[in-house]
Formats: sequence, structure tokens, C-alpha cells
Amino acid sequence: MTNKEKVTVSVSSVGADGKQPPTKSYNKSITDLPGKGNLQSINNDNLQAISMTELYDTAYPPKLPVIDGFLYNGIYLFVGAPKIGKSFFMAQIGYHISMGAPLWGHPVRQGTVLYLALEDDYARLQKRLSKMFGMEGSKRFYFATKSKSLNNGLEQQLIRFVTEHKDARLIIIDTLQKVREVGGDKFSYASDYEIVTKLKAFSDTYGICLLVVHHTRKMESSDSFDMISGTNGLLGAADGAFVMQKEKRTDNRAELDIAGRDQQDQKLWLNFNRETCIWELIRTEIELWKEPDDPILEAITGLITEGQPEWRGTAAELIQ
Repeated sequence: MTNKEKVTVSVSSVGADGKQPPTKSYNKSITDLPGKGNLQSINNDNLQAISMTELYDTAYPPKLPVIDGFLYNGIYLFVGAPKIGKSFFMAQIGYHISMGAPLWGHPVRQGTVLYLALEDDYARLQKRLSKMFGMEGSKRFYFATKSKSLNNGLEQQLIRFVTEHKDARLIIIDTLQKVREVGGDKFSYASDYEIVTKLKAFSDTYGICLLVVHHTRKMESSDSFDMISGTNGLLGAADGAFVMQKEKRTDNRAELDIAGRDQQDQKLWLNFNRETCIWELIRTEIELWKEPDDPILEAITGLITEGQPEWRGTAAELIQ
């Protein structure tokens, strides 16, 4: 992204709908405070800092979900091996958001969706979508099979789109490699971090979700997020990631691991219906934070059993 344009955040985002709920008695955004904006000027040599009191006294607009409990505004990586069904999943998410239809019971905030299907052509898209959704089209679902690279005009293309479509909610980039710069140190941490940071700046400025499709590496790992191709700079700069895996490429079932800043870590078990080409939810596992066990309570639990529902003794004996 270029730094030539002056960016402000105090205006309503193109992806926002509904009013901000009341918070305390404050109605100012941090961007209304002199020099307190989240986006700092590159040419300003002074460190822009705020006090804890100012931080508490500032009302921030809520970060509304695109799909409740599943997808939020920001930039997310969607990672999986080639030909695993990622493009079908992207089309499914885009269609549900453009139609405002719940996804697996999760409420959806309806809005315009742009799908950069850069590894497809329109004939293949037509065949895929008609098999998935029949002949009922969506006027809010847009497709492009060609775009400029990130360092050669993609930002301006996306700005033009969200300017023309004020209700833009989601932009899907399929795949990351198609919009990266050609040549250079493509696989360094700094390069990976920079490209995601540029995309995140765009999503934050316009208040939308960017979902970027990427591939896994061949090396296996016990942590699915370590299988993201490239360096840790990609995940470090992103707001979250989805990692889809199958035991065998021919399997219909897949696991989807989700981690992000705005939602709980969770694992989804999915089934790909080959007749409809739709991903169906089998079950969900949410990794809730568990308070560590209290050793004192654990010790007392050992003293109280069904056979001995009551214990008597002195404090010294209890301590022992």
C-alpha cells in the first residue's frame, strides 16, 4: 500500500451497518483526539502515545462479525493443500454473505462480496456455482479472474470497488501467490510480514474482511498452523487463519482449525457433499480457556469421598 493518501478512520466504514451501542457517557472516537489516531503519520517524528486514562475514556466502534463466531473484519489466511476444496469453500462463504443466509447456524451480516478467483476462468466458475447453488444467482456476489499485483495497482482496484459498493463486506483473494510481487526475497520473514500488513491496512481502513487463500507446505507438523507455507511473518501479521486438512486427498471429510484475535480457537469437522459440492458441518470443538486446578481444593477433594463425606480435624492437620 502506498503512504501518499491521507487515511482517516473517524468516518463510517463501508462495511459497517447499524449504530454503535452506547458506552459510558463518551461519544468520541480516539481518532477525534489530536494526534491520537491509530494510524500514525510516517513523517511525524514524535511518538504518538496516549495515557491509560485516555484509553479507558475513549469509545471505540465495536468490531462486528461478518459471520458470528466465525469470521470478523480484518485479514485472514485460508490455508490448505492444492485441490483440497478451498475454492468451493470460498464460494460457499461468499454466497452466504451476499445472500445474508446463515452458515451452519451462524448469523451472517449481509453485504457485497468480491471474489478474485485468479486461478479460475468464468466458464469454470459458472459450472461450479450452478452445481452448488442452482440457478438462483446473487446480485451482490462479484467475480474477477484477473487483477494487478499488490505492488502494481491492486490497492487502487480494491479501493475503486469498495467505493462503488458501499456495502462491501468481504473480499476473497484466491490465491496470495497471484498478487505477490514477482522476484525479490519472496520467502523472508520481512517480506511475508510486509505483504500481509499492507492488506491489513486496507481492510482496517475500509472496515471489511479480506480472506486470502494460501497453500500449506509439504512438511508435516503437530501444530497445523506451522504448516502454512512461508515464514511465520504471514500469520504474525494476520488477524487469524483457517487451516483445512484431510488425511487423504480423496477423503470427503476434512478438519478445519481456526485461530484468531477476535474469536475463540476452534476445530470444525466438515464433510464435502460431492453431489452438491457443498461443505457440511459435522461437529465443532471449541477450545475454551480452563482455569488451572487449585492444589488446596484438590487436596481437600482427596479427603472428601463418597465413603467419607465428612472430615474433622485441626487446622494444622488440614495443612499437613
